[in-house]
Formats: sequence, C-alpha cells, structure tokens
Amino acid sequence: MDMCVRRLLLLCVFFTVSVSVCSGACAEVDSDTEAVAGQVFKLGCISCKMRGEVEATATVDWHFRPRGQDEFTHIYSYNGESSDIIDERFQDRMEWFGSRKTFDLQDASVNILNVTFNDTGDYQCIFNRILSYEHYEYSTVVSKLVHLTVVAKATRGTASIVSEVMMYVTIIGLQLWLLVEMIYCYRKIAAAGEEALRASAAEYLAIAPEGKDNCAGVQVAE
Repeated sequence: MDMCVRRLLLLCVFFTVSVSVCSGACAEVDSDTEAVAGQVFKLGCISCKMRGEVEATATVDWHFRPRGQDEFTHIYSYNGESSDIIDERFQDRMEWFGSRKTFDLQDASVNILNVTFNDTGDYQCIFNRILSYEHYEYSTVVSKLVHLTVVAKATRGTASIVSEVMMYVTIIGLQLWLLVEMIYCYRKIAAAGEEALRASAAEYLAIAPEGKDNCAGVQVAE
C-alpha cells in the first residue's frame, strides 16, 4: 500500500510540475515562417534569461532584409514603454505583441498587419539586455533570425501535423497511465483492507473462546 501511495504522489507531482512549466516558465519557441497575404502574422522572437532571479532590462530592435537583397534595414524598436516604427514600409502595419508591463523583455514578438508579398524575406530580432547584479551590470546581445515566406493561401506542413498528433497521443497516454495506476492502487488498498478485516475477525474469534473458558472456570470455582 505504501508503494501505491508513493506512485500516486509521484504522478501528482509530475502533473503539477508539467502544468507549472507549461504555464509559467519561459520557453524559446521558434516563430512560424509562413504568412498569408492580406492577413495578420505573428512574427515570433523569444529570448529567455538564464538566471531568472537576476533583475534585468532589455530593448528590442527588429531588422528586415527583403528577398534578393544583401543588407538588413532597421524597421522597429521597443523599449518596454513605447514602440517606434522606423521603416515607412511597415508604417501602421506593425504592432507589439510581446512582453507587457515590464522592462525585463523576454518575448519580443510583433504582429505584421495586412501582410503583402513584399514582406517576404529575413527578419532579425536583437535583444540588448542589461543584467543588474549587486555591484555591477552586465550587457548581453541576443539575435534571432526568422525566414518569412508569404503565400496566397495557407498550407499546413507535415511537421506541424505530426507534432500536433504526437502531443495529443502523449496527453492521452499519460491520462491512461494515471488511470491504470489509480485502479491498480485502489485494488491493492482494497485488498489490504479486506485482509486487515479478516485478520481482525480471526483474532476476535480466537479471543472469544478463551474468554468463555475463563468465564466457565470462574463459575466452577464458585
């Protein structure tokens, strides 16, 4: 029975940790790379701190290199309070969709509104981060690159389909595993309880005749 309790506790801890990791921790997920013309596209860029307990501030700059060109052009910047669209090609078409209400930026995603075929190319996201320690500050620069293709109609890649199927299979498998463990442990606990009841009944039956013999002996003596 102790082993069953331990298993159930381990399972509960596992699921609790999994949920907390999924909901609260920073994860560097790659951006999508295919946008549909005329729609909104989220250009993803995430850079997690290696030391979550260290205070930090960061600014973000986005650069764009159209297909067929060699040089990047500075198109957008954000400092935690305000944004600035620098390139007129993206004027009124780019908005911040990353970390909010903080200067410790880790998600620098932006939305491109009304995507056009001219938006095809390479996008570079640059984090300029300052880590504040007790007696000094340390500056780091992190760069992410996104290759964007604009299409007329959305298509879904094989990798996306396979990853989604595997996610659902994993979730269902974990739930079945938890169900089997709970049933197994319930049966073990129930069997242990029945065995304890039988042992108690046997012990009671063994004590009862002895009590009768003692009573009979007392009556004879009288």
